[in-house]
Amino acid sequence: MKVRYRGVRGSIPVPGPATSRYGGNSSCIEVRAEGAPPLVLDGGTGVRSLGRDLCAEGPQSVYMLFTHFHMDHLFGFPFFAPIYAPGFHVEVGLQAYSDTDAGNKLAHYLAGVYHPVRLSDLGDKVSFRPVRPGRAFQLGPYRVDPVALNHPGGATGYRIEADGRSVVYLTDTAPLTKPGEGIVDGKVPNRPERRVLDVLREADLVIMDTMFSFEEYLAHMTWGHAYPEYAVALSEAAGAKRVALFHHAPDASDDDLDSLASRWSGHDGGAEVSVAVEGAEVDLGVGRALGDGPVAE
Repeated sequence: MKVRYRGVRGSIPVPGPATSRYGGNSSCIEVRAEGAPPLVLDGGTGVRSLGRDLCAEGPQSVYMLFTHFHMDHLFGFPFFAPIYAPGFHVEVGLQAYSDTDAGNKLAHYLAGVYHPVRLSDLGDKVSFRPVRPGRAFQLGPYRVDPVALNHPGGATGYRIEADGRSVVYLTDTAPLTKPGEGIVDGKVPNRPERRVLDVLREADLVIMDTMFSFEEYLAHMTWGHAYPEYAVALSEAAGAKRVALFHHAPDASDDDLDSLASRWSGHDGGAEVSVAVEGAEVDLGVGRALGDGPVAE
């Protein structure tokens, strides 16, 4: 399994000289199992370049999962070339009660008001799958385990398993416990935190929202974003191997993120910690078979 960061920025894309090394595109992750169609996580502005690359490869199926529909995770979808290109089919999953409900949610954005394209213009090139936290399902070779996150309006995180490897994508989310409680403070986790810990168990890579510092989080607790110490503590408690700090603040310059990377480079806990960089690829290789038995198709 290979994972590529197509967009690592939170809230709004911020291209420019101050973000040229870590990247200014908003959230998008490309996951590739060996010999399988790509799985795309979120449709921020980073999805545009991915779409161009996929079109260069030729017609194929594409799987796509949305964490939620705040604009920074949706900006790029109308500019994702495979939804228009001949021979492509894109299956879109998002939190919903039915495929019709899922399509209706995206249709609120693609209705000719916020973008000229209407969802109905795409015809059968795009299909929909409802996602319910706690109900695992299969997308081709990918086993997907969704989990509820802590974000205004709701958000869904995903554990993806393929090729005997696992990646967990947790954005956007604030901590699932109050300050002074839960794993990060050495306390017993509450039920929402236990659910996330179960999804994180022995993951090969965790990509988690760490937009704030701890002090910034305390000042913006209702905004739905976490901080590095929380992401690392949660991941290490679940035995995860690597943690990528993700969903960087719009005002975080390359120099700021260099400082963040330097601070965590000497971390001697159970997980390797890095700062996600747009365009970088993580090769997780191939491992033993994973999973807990059959899941819904």
